[in-house]
Amino acid sequence: MLKKVCSLVGLATLFVAASTQTTFAQEAIQSRKLPASALLKMKPSTLHSDQNLKRNGVTKNSLSFKAAKSSGIPGIDSIVNWSDQFTYAGFDGNGNAQSVWPYTMVGNPPESGQTTSIRAPIVPVTVELLGPDGSVALTFGPDGNVVNNALASPEFEPFIYTNGIGQFNDQMMRASFADRLRHHHGDGDDGWHTILRPKLRTARTIQVPFLTASGGNAWFFFVNAAGQPVLAALDADTFGSLLFPATFPVDNSTPVGAAELAGDITTHDLSTFLFNNTVLFSGGNINNCCIIGFHTYDFEPGIPQNGNLPRLYVLNYSSWLSPGLFLFGFQDMTAWSHEMAETFNDPFINNATPWWLSVDPFLGSGNCQNNLETGDVVEVLDSLNPVSTIPGNGLTYHPQNEALFPWFAFESPSPAHLGAYSFPDETTLMSLSPGPLLPGCVPAP
Repeated sequence: MLKKVCSLVGLATLFVAASTQTTFAQEAIQSRKLPASALLKMKPSTLHSDQNLKRNGVTKNSLSFKAAKSSGIPGIDSIVNWSDQFTYAGFDGNGNAQSVWPYTMVGNPPESGQTTSIRAPIVPVTVELLGPDGSVALTFGPDGNVVNNALASPEFEPFIYTNGIGQFNDQMMRASFADRLRHHHGDGDDGWHTILRPKLRTARTIQVPFLTASGGNAWFFFVNAAGQPVLAALDADTFGSLLFPATFPVDNSTPVGAAELAGDITTHDLSTFLFNNTVLFSGGNINNCCIIGFHTYDFEPGIPQNGNLPRLYVLNYSSWLSPGLFLFGFQDMTAWSHEMAETFNDPFINNATPWWLSVDPFLGSGNCQNNLETGDVVEVLDSLNPVSTIPGNGLTYHPQNEALFPWFAFESPSPAHLGAYSFPDETTLMSLSPGPLLPGCVPAP
């Protein structure tokens, strides 16, 4: 009898301990909860070029330009690309005078008259937020509707633009280089196109621990007025370590590594890792929110099968966004369109440009940069139509407007279609940045 009493007491103690642990875990999870209304005061943005390079251990000297005009960067195994240069009396990142600015872009040169077809895999990624006990507390991921809407978006489906009918990025590039197109076809089409061929790939999952490696908060979540979770915010450094393979040879413990090993993405693809309502915050501070996308490449050493050439898997992280979470129309494909457009214009994130300054004339927000990042110019122009609308089948899409190449080359007047500096809304950018500028966008004496 005594033994039975002791057993009951011991069992009761276990229940109390388990209950205490459960309560602690629930309270800890609730401490990460924030109101969705706070997002309206946070600025959605993208991770910019230099940050991408540092995050993935790539240096700007990893790639070099060998010729002014060429079919692309030699000595690498990656997406099809072409190189050229423009001239402008500006200054490099160290303040040294520079007048020749080489660049590399996706596809073939405009004068080629060729149509380039590129595979564009989409890898849906589900995020599981783990509680302090390691159990799954919340899950965020693109469902079938999000994936189907992405596949049916203007990234892949043709739409009517002022310069023709086609995919968003193809028409953007044709608008940028309208003066270099050769109309030698009887139907008026010069033949120069860069077409994406979508392919849905195996979905992947990442599990985000409760704490970062340094003991900070690895994630937060936002809830609507009804208390329903609507968006996850992840520590950017933790996210990077969970998305990309850390070692060579690559294993399948991360979405990028697993997709590479499975052949779901290759070095010749333009790959998207598609998330849903999943953003990043930097510096371990939720107030430094919200990064909604970035484009980069995963660098892997060469192997005998490819002649030991360095392998560059060009890809992007993009979050599909529900309407109403952020101001200024940032929703559905806004982040994705930004990253895809920048990939077309700067696939290896090494296209340096003269320093440029983009400032919203009414709200004062701005970017000062020296790279060919077409979306970064516009993402700060909150009062000047940063987002366009394109009707789709059951959904109105919201791609971001993009700066065209002549804006970065300081060409006046613009040789682009309609003399524009932006696409698809030609009224978003009506003038050039001031220039020439020194580092930090200080006017040159």
